[in-house]
Amino acid sequence: MHSLTVIIVLLLLMALAYRVGLTRSRHLASGARQRLHSRPVYHGTLLAIWCTIPALIVLVLWAVFGDELSRFYILAQLPADVAKQPADQLDLVVERIRQIASGFGVADAEAPYESEIAAGLRTFGTVAWLSVVALAAVAGLVATRLAWSRISPELRARNEVERVVGALLAFCSGVAILTTIGIVASLLGEAVRFFTFVSPIDFFFGTVWNPRFSTVGAGGQGDFGLLPLLWGTVLISLIAMLVAGPIGLMAAIYMAEYAPRRVRMTAKPIVEILAGIPTIVYGFFALTIVGPFLADIGASIGLDIRATSAFTAGVVMGIMIIPFISSLSDDIITQVPRAMRDGSLGLGSTHSETIKRVVLPAALPGLVGAFLLAISRAVGETMIVVLAAGNRPVLNANPFEAVSTVTVTIVNQLTGDADFASPQSLVAFALGLTLFAMTLALNVVALYIVRKYREQYE
Repeated sequence: MHSLTVIIVLLLLMALAYRVGLTRSRHLASGARQRLHSRPVYHGTLLAIWCTIPALIVLVLWAVFGDELSRFYILAQLPADVAKQPADQLDLVVERIRQIASGFGVADAEAPYESEIAAGLRTFGTVAWLSVVALAAVAGLVATRLAWSRISPELRARNEVERVVGALLAFCSGVAILTTIGIVASLLGEAVRFFTFVSPIDFFFGTVWNPRFSTVGAGGQGDFGLLPLLWGTVLISLIAMLVAGPIGLMAAIYMAEYAPRRVRMTAKPIVEILAGIPTIVYGFFALTIVGPFLADIGASIGLDIRATSAFTAGVVMGIMIIPFISSLSDDIITQVPRAMRDGSLGLGSTHSETIKRVVLPAALPGLVGAFLLAISRAVGETMIVVLAAGNRPVLNANPFEAVSTVTVTIVNQLTGDADFASPQSLVAFALGLTLFAMTLALNVVALYIVRKYREQYE
């Protein structure tokens, strides 16, 4: 309810400020001897911006300090004997009263003073929130009035609006960059703690994965060899690419070169629906249908194929990433200049020869980038391999046996009551950092190749 109130208030203030600025600038344009520097729409937008900024500042301050104000209110109302408790006990009392005030209640009986303070807290919260909304509205109206007085034919409203938009875009870019830095920092810090228990050489080059959940002595830490998990990840990704690569590329060639326009406009969205299916659904599909089906096929031809194996997970993962390859490859193939096709056909080549000898070589850098992006998607997949790979962390070259991957192991190590002071839990951060480095390297290579391709043909 509070969020809806904030949105409504901000939208009303923006609409009012925009209308005021638009009317004012139009009035000046009709009566002034000189033309306005900026169109009226920019004046209206400028007033809407100036109206929104103070209101947002007030609301952000409330979001930051609102909990502290409610805490001060609760502490001020506590009886003297309760207020003398240690700080950790007071935190529990404050949280308990907040639970009562929120209406969820508590497990045991409420003390009379708790019920009284909770009722007062509800009233205090309502009054404080209404005051904040009113203050935000007043701040927005005052800012609108000040900005309204600045409107004149000489006001460079368009330049100011563009500067604000540029700053907003830079802020959004900064959020994305800072988020990436925060992820890396959080993983790196805990990974460094893990490497105080386990040698990096033993981790990156170890061939045995057997983390025993015990912290008694060095021998109780278990074995943390990364290679079995890394091999399982690479094996499943390789099988997935062997399934998705040819199918996705052939589908892209058909839709870009052979399919009539009506068929292409129908087939491409249908193929891309596969990308929108939740991965847990693919996992159930692999566990209940594909795995038993492959096991029956293997039994009929004399192969021992387990229902949960690297092969099962790779096949289903390949089906999942088909739209990534087909859609990207289709866009890349259609961007090859038509003049190259016409030149090949004019020299007497057939359609298939033109595709094989002209179109695909010209689109090769972009196709490589599409394949690398699909590989990075496969490397980071979790739910399919959790359900279909079998979770057996051993070095085994047989794709029909169960394996484990980096993502599955991260889930296993952080499931349950994790003690983040033990290597058995901290290893998940080292695994996450390794996986992050792998996918980052693949994405960087793919983006470099795609960028080089675009510079060549756009």
